[in-house]
Amino acid sequence: MSSSKREIVSKVPEVTLAFWIIKILATTVGETGGDAVSMSMNLGYLASTAIFAVFFAVAVFAQISARRFHPALYWATIVATTTVGTTLADFADRSLGIGYAGGAALLFALLIASLLVWRRATGSVAVDSVATPRSEAFYWITIMFSQTLGTALGDWTADTAGLGYDGAALVFAVLLAAIACAYFLTRISRVALFWAAFILTRPLGAVVGDFLDKPLSKGGLDLSRYSATLALLALIGVCIFLFPQRPARRGA
Repeated sequence: MSSSKREIVSKVPEVTLAFWIIKILATTVGETGGDAVSMSMNLGYLASTAIFAVFFAVAVFAQISARRFHPALYWATIVATTTVGTTLADFADRSLGIGYAGGAALLFALLIASLLVWRRATGSVAVDSVATPRSEAFYWITIMFSQTLGTALGDWTADTAGLGYDGAALVFAVLLAAIACAYFLTRISRVALFWAAFILTRPLGAVVGDFLDKPLSKGGLDLSRYSATLALLALIGVCIFLFPQRPARRGA
């Protein structure tokens, strides 16, 4: 039997250091881009969520319809989840009055439920098993919940907990470092560690994005949301070009 027949080729990238670098950049641009549309353009959270939801739906449809892994398409879909996640979380937390803690708790419950249903339906939530339209649908639903949760969690840590953007960024960076240590030093499930790291990169990117564009009086750098978003998108493009990515593979 040939190698290609013994392997399942995933529609998502192999998890490498480059993957995590681009993921953090994508979560950061989700914050600056979401705020640019909802705040700088004064469209509000609901209208902005509707706009980004269309972008997300189109990107996911294209991603699932593609016959093989395309790095640019995959990361465009990730950015779509981070932008809609930003405005959706802000709408729930601020416009609906749920609050950061309530929003984070609700989204965490939805995320866990998504993972449990996905595992029950397909037998695995590992990224190297994402090779069918069904598993991809579960994958993107789960990511959507994780990105929205990350926004609420980042805002809660920086604002409600009073750590500020730099303090919150340090907290999430330390937690990610702890997960990295667990990966190299323990036998904890690699799948569980991946999802823990994937979830935590979102609040890290959220507080870094806020640090870049929030006013100096609130502890930010007061950079233009538009220029920050364009710079981050350009950096993502450079990383995709410089660090070629392969699809994750699993032996059948």
